[in-house]
Amino acid sequence: MRVLMQFGGCFLFGLVISVLVLGAMMFAGAFGFIDLWLFTGKPLAGLALWLLPAGFWQGLTGVVDAAHNPAVRSFLELCAALGQGALVLAAGFFRLWYRHAGGVE
Repeated sequence: MRVLMQFGGCFLFGLVISVLVLGAMMFAGAFGFIDLWLFTGKPLAGLALWLLPAGFWQGLTGVVDAAHNPAVRSFLELCAALGQGALVLAAGFFRLWYRHAGGVE
């Protein structure tokens, strides 16, 4: 349980950093890099829209045929890209901060 809490804290910290990096890139006008970052969220968002039933997406968003709505797809791609970035950062932070000589206790 302790390991999950530690990794959850690292993930939360990674998510905050991902949002700050996104804001800094928007402020700097690096929209080409933002488009590449959002491109990484497309496969996971497409898979989620395809696998989960239409009733789930309609109940969640309130949009009929949400799987084919470009606004829903775009927002889900953004969330997936931010989550993937946070997960990579969390793995690095977890390894950096909680690595023990004999492994994780």
